[in-house]
Amino acid sequence: MSSEHNDFLFADHEEESLIEPVPNGYWDILIVDDDPEIHSVTKLALSGVEFWGKALRFHHAYSGSEAVELLRDTKDISVLLLDVVMESDDAGLKVVKEVRDTLQNHNVRIILRTGQPGYAPQEQVIRDYDINDYKTKTELTRSKLVTALVTAIRSYEQVCKLDYQSKALNNILCASKAILGFTDIKAFTMAVIKQLSVIFDCEPRGLVCGTLEESSRVLVLGGCSEFSEFFGQGVEQLDDGRIILQVQKCLEHGEHQYTEHDTTFLLKSKNRQAALFLDYGKQPSLDQLQFAEIFLTNVSVGLDNVRLFNRLREAAFKDALTGLSNRTDFIEQIEKYHRVNNNEHVFVIIDIAHFSDINNGLGQEVGNYLLLAIVERLKQDYPTAKLLSRIGADVFGFLIERTRFDVEELLENLNLPFVAAEHLLPIKFKVAVCEQKDFQPSGMQTLKLAYIALNQAKQQKTNSAVYYTPDMEEQMTWRLGIIRQLRQDFESNKLEVWYQPQFSLDDLSLIGCEALLRWPSGQGNYISPAIFVPLAENAGLIVDIGQWVLEQACQQQKRLEAMGVFIRVAVNVSVPQFKVSGYAQQVKETLLKYQVSPKYIELEVTESVVMDELAMVIDTLQELKDFGVEVAIDDFGTGFSSLSYLQKLPVNRLKIDRDFIKDIPDNDSGAIAALVIALGAQLGLQTIAEGIETQAQADHLKKLGCNEVQGFMYAKPMPERELIQFIEQRK
Repeated sequence: MSSEHNDFLFADHEEESLIEPVPNGYWDILIVDDDPEIHSVTKLALSGVEFWGKALRFHHAYSGSEAVELLRDTKDISVLLLDVVMESDDAGLKVVKEVRDTLQNHNVRIILRTGQPGYAPQEQVIRDYDINDYKTKTELTRSKLVTALVTAIRSYEQVCKLDYQSKALNNILCASKAILGFTDIKAFTMAVIKQLSVIFDCEPRGLVCGTLEESSRVLVLGGCSEFSEFFGQGVEQLDDGRIILQVQKCLEHGEHQYTEHDTTFLLKSKNRQAALFLDYGKQPSLDQLQFAEIFLTNVSVGLDNVRLFNRLREAAFKDALTGLSNRTDFIEQIEKYHRVNNNEHVFVIIDIAHFSDINNGLGQEVGNYLLLAIVERLKQDYPTAKLLSRIGADVFGFLIERTRFDVEELLENLNLPFVAAEHLLPIKFKVAVCEQKDFQPSGMQTLKLAYIALNQAKQQKTNSAVYYTPDMEEQMTWRLGIIRQLRQDFESNKLEVWYQPQFSLDDLSLIGCEALLRWPSGQGNYISPAIFVPLAENAGLIVDIGQWVLEQACQQQKRLEAMGVFIRVAVNVSVPQFKVSGYAQQVKETLLKYQVSPKYIELEVTESVVMDELAMVIDTLQELKDFGVEVAIDDFGTGFSSLSYLQKLPVNRLKIDRDFIKDIPDNDSGAIAALVIALGAQLGLQTIAEGIETQAQADHLKKLGCNEVQGFMYAKPMPERELIQFIEQRK
């Protein structure tokens, strides 16, 4: 189009003002036309025009392809003044398709201009293409061009606002999802700062401050990594006075704090408030602040959820009484100390001996005070200890550097009495130590190793510590295998009861026999009772086995009675059996079931039974004696404190242990045996010596006044068939 024909564009062009105000910004207009003259006259016609305080800024393209490239690189074009016919008859229409479909730019408003309307009918173009307006160049006077631009720019602003809102809402949705599922306060706050930075289009620099459950002190709860060294510290420890001031003002006034460069948002949760400081570096828009408010509602909910989770975790991983880590937490934490070829630490596990006696005797409240006193002493004596935990009801553990731990010092510290309520209690402990080189990848497995050593410590009578060694686990595996096999053989009825005859020392008449448990291992071999009986006791299996032996003894007594042989049958009773509730009643019911006269059944109890809860033992023995069952103290003299209680016990017989017999008379004067016999006579009790192997031993005991004997010299333990033969031969 020639210059002389361009005047129609500016038919009502007014003279421009000589004073141009400074605009607050720009609307970017792209003119696309292959005629440079059109660019010039369009720019001239619109010079000085402003919309809503923003001037027009022009960009130029002289072909469709050039326009597409410019739009690809320039994102803020508001309006496209686009010629239809350029390098091709439909070049402008192709640009529209490229912009909308390829560039996915749906915000820019497009005004098509053509000097040859026939090439692209207006109705069809408006129907088929996403354009704002379609005009012939002959229509575009200056006023009409301005009107078209006003309409297009207003539409652009609305589209951009809707697009921003849509993206912002999507950002809020994504941000809210991104902070879900966090259970750690530090990770949660870091995620919140990151998502807020997306909303404000700024660097993620900020932190969250607030109070914890048990304190009113304002702490740095978390934030970006720049502040990580202050996490968990008081906000006053920050080296930024501006942040300290803004956080304090936010919490004191209970409202958001705004400055030119930062905002401190008040986060309101159910029970407390927190302050979120964000340094965005530039003034945010009102829309950004509004969208941030929406997001922060979810942050407050998330903060409550994190706190709730932490409280639930406290309940799951903390001991309610002492506040220490519990067994579950310890198992989880100790795994972090598994190091190959590293032996810097030791795991110390401490068991309170006879803690149940304190609870039962003095009450659970005193027991709780004792536990708290023990924790306090451990904290004072070992301030550098890690993972101090209550692993069981009466078991504590902690991790400490080897160079800071001395086992003898620990035992000395624990040996001092503890103050529990109004009581001063001397307490015994069992201690085991597991070195870091033996730690396992599994925390449960590491704890298992420590307990293996602790079980060894419990079997020792002295108050000493036991260090775990790998062979202990092998022994434990062997022990468990033995117990498992014993249980299977017992259930399969493979155990046997043998009998060792007992005689009157005066005339060697048969007066009874002791029922002895035997466990065949095959091919005529037997596993020693000294091996399997303690294992059965520790495993609790001895209770069922002991009852079975009693029933076998009752049946044997009835068979002997049928032969015309009236002798007593002695049955050993273990500590676990005696602790069974209603044990005396169980014995009486068994005798009644097999119709055995109580005088023909004797129960042999060891001193360890007698010394365990004496009052209960006396009541049980008295009930048995009143029923007619005789009771003997087995292995008498091997203990160290039963003499003072002997006169209180309702027993019939003292059994002298073989250890006091074996060296008589050549290497032992028999002084202890004489003492036991004399004591028995003084108290009106019978005495029976076991382990007699020589006539000299028998003669010496007879001179001392011993009443009864049993031993290899007279008869070895034998199965029922041989016992019957032995009795028949004596007849």
